Amino acid sequence: GVKIVTVVLHIGLGTFRPVEVEDLTKHKMDSEFFEISPETANIINHALNEKKNIFVVGTSAARALETSTTSEGFCKPNSGWTDKFIFPPYDFKIAKKLITNFHMPESTLIMLVAAFAGYNLTMKAYKKAMKEKYRFLSYGDAMIIL
Repeated sequence: GVKIVTVVLHIGLGTFRPVEVEDLTKHKMDSEFFEISPETANIINHALNEKKNIFVVGTSAARALETSTTSEGFCKPNSGWTDKFIFPPYDFKIAKKLITNFHMPESTLIMLVAAFAGYNLTMKAYKKAMKEKYRFLSYGDAMIIL
């Protein structure tokens, strides 16, 4: 069966701030508060131990989970702030599948998607989305990246 767990996220407007530097390592994300309970971390870690797929819904949830990853690749309970900026190349430790919206070009959100799916596949999906007139942004269409 499927187990659903929650992560508390306090998303700020900084999530949508465009990247204005050429060198991505120089971009600073605004901090966002998150909370991963011990119960949530235990369920995620059990699934990881069992080699089950972890579907993460949303780029902010992915950032929170990756912020709370141990050096062994497991999820630790955590409550705090993250300013983690994920862009290619990046090796995700927790998320195995990602459900997310179609995001604006040059945003940190699309960069996280490109880190997850690969740049070429992401651009192919976005070209198709534009051709088919998909809706972008938070209340638009979504995709699942397997």
